Amino acid sequence: MYSIEPFYAWRKYYQSEIDVLSPFYGIHYEEFSLRHTIYNYYIHPYWDDFGSQTLYVKVLYADYTHHVIIMELLGEWNDCLYNDIMLLKRNVIDVFISNCIKYFILIGENVLNFHYSDDSYYQEWKEDIEDGWIVAIGFRPHVLMEMKKIHLDYFLFVLNEFIELEWRTFTPLMLFNYVREQLSKYLPK
Repeated sequence: MYSIEPFYAWRKYYQSEIDVLSPFYGIHYEEFSLRHTIYNYYIHPYWDDFGSQTLYVKVLYADYTHHVIIMELLGEWNDCLYNDIMLLKRNVIDVFISNCIKYFILIGENVLNFHYSDDSYYQEWKEDIEDGWIVAIGFRPHVLMEMKKIHLDYFLFVLNEFIELEWRTFTPLMLFNYVREQLSKYLPK
């Protein structure tokens, strides 16, 4: 698990630890000091802890002018045992929503499993952003299947165009524009 590092190439565009509006503002990362684990496996120290026992996040990009945030996730998303969505919503998402973020791009290729409980926090998240949207990119097929079982696709976009999207080849704004363009086919005008 330690070798799975958050995407680093966009640090020239954004760093959450120096963004005063970020919930991770002021964090100092010690590259050789391991402190976080998922099921007793140490993870890379650049992943951010938001209170979950099994899920970590890295805010790769936040743009308050375009109202967009791009987040990468690592671990097991477990709403059933640990209510990860509540922790993510209260400790990360709400902070960004209060700063006018309404477009959320979630990168989930390192989400290993998803265990659902109910959809109330997802519904709240969607209601909080009104005309905004939440998009899932790169989630594994079995994770998407579990998400669709409880109809999370009512609240977040899980499109075929995004499952195997080579998102690392984009700049953050290029990715946002691409996603927005693809979603324009599905959103009311």
